[in-house]
Amino acid sequence: MPFVVTENCIKCKYTDCVEVCPVDCFHEGPNFLVIDPDECIDCTLCEPECPINAIYPEDDVPAGQEPFVALNAELSKSWPVITTRKDGPPDAKDWENKPGKLDLLER
Repeated sequence: MPFVVTENCIKCKYTDCVEVCPVDCFHEGPNFLVIDPDECIDCTLCEPECPINAIYPEDDVPAGQEPFVALNAELSKSWPVITTRKDGPPDAKDWENKPGKLDLLER
């Protein structure tokens, strides 16, 4: 059961999670991270590293966040792998826990 990055990551894009991933399954877009479900080994290391609780096991994705399962799979095929932590966007704190950010996702 792979892990999934959900809506709360949009425009926050903290990358604490990528450094602990032993298989480099994170991919980076302009304002969002995704997990490649084919590479994820379900190690659970990334989930507690996310400072905004945006990562969930696929079977535990919160209600309303189900489209992110397919979105992670789709975008991980075209976005580059990220393996080192970067600073979050300067306005990331302003976007934490704000609902309805899917329309702000940059591909």
